[in-house]
Amino acid sequence: MRAELEALVYELKHLRREGCETVYLADDTLARLRNAVATHRQTHPAPARSTLGDGGLGNSTTPAASPDELAAVLQEATGTPVVPKKSRTKPSASERSNIPPPPQVILPDGDAPARWKALREQVLGDTVCQGQVKPGKQVVFGVGSVGADIFFCGEAPGAEEETQGEPFVGPAGQLLTRIIEAMGLSRERVYIANIMNWRPAMPTAFGNRPPTADEMAYCLPYLRAQVAVVQPKVIVALGKTAVDGLLGPDPARRMGRIRGEWHTFADIPLIPTFHPSYLLRNNNNRTKRQVWEDMLKVMEHLKMPISEKQRGFFKG
Repeated sequence: MRAELEALVYELKHLRREGCETVYLADDTLARLRNAVATHRQTHPAPARSTLGDGGLGNSTTPAASPDELAAVLQEATGTPVVPKKSRTKPSASERSNIPPPPQVILPDGDAPARWKALREQVLGDTVCQGQVKPGKQVVFGVGSVGADIFFCGEAPGAEEETQGEPFVGPAGQLLTRIIEAMGLSRERVYIANIMNWRPAMPTAFGNRPPTADEMAYCLPYLRAQVAVVQPKVIVALGKTAVDGLLGPDPARRMGRIRGEWHTFADIPLIPTFHPSYLLRNNNNRTKRQVWEDMLKVMEHLKMPISEKQRGFFKG
């Protein structure tokens, strides 16, 4: 049993290094692991510390771990969010019915600032978007320069974002700001948005979850319209969820393999890189260097000046 759990932990850590931000385990898989843990306790009653790093899975007098408890143990051991698939990827019928087909977005005539203002008013007044936000929270729309060369796209607002009504203002946003400044730019000279205009609802009062396919499909026309207004020269997709939302879902896709590779969205060059929140969880020079190499590719594509100091960031 211990060998099986250690093998699972090894695989989860491998997926984390590959850039996978969340691992989904079906309920039956978690149930089998739970039963295996219960059997292990019966045959190994003496308390012992677990190599999973949680202080031990318990002894024969401890109740069997629930799927949620086992998921929490694996997440703590590996640093990769592990969630029961039922609660994260199978919304209820009422949740599904709340998301209608994607809207048709028609941009008005006028210059970029006028079109952006009209689009923003349309998004903020969208009854579906408004219906998805909690009381006292806000729909989130993109910010920055409508003439920006670089369009940074994330997945969905978090707690800080839905409070302030602006994308990337929490810890991950602060890190993104530092990355932008290291490129010799500022938030005011780029454009920053999310695929989602609202924070996906959670059954608990805390935490975040990736948006469902229906949620992203509804918001995607608004993201496309922002791209059409800004007309950037490069789109930077931050994290796998953003990549899946822009390029289409692919279960075999791994950020560790596709980051730094050029793709296209709406005929605009797109480059995927790790989400800033991934950098916060993996605070090492190797991961920082990988993201910075992607930013250097963006700068080279735009023929931006690059100093030797910038080229040397996070080497060694």
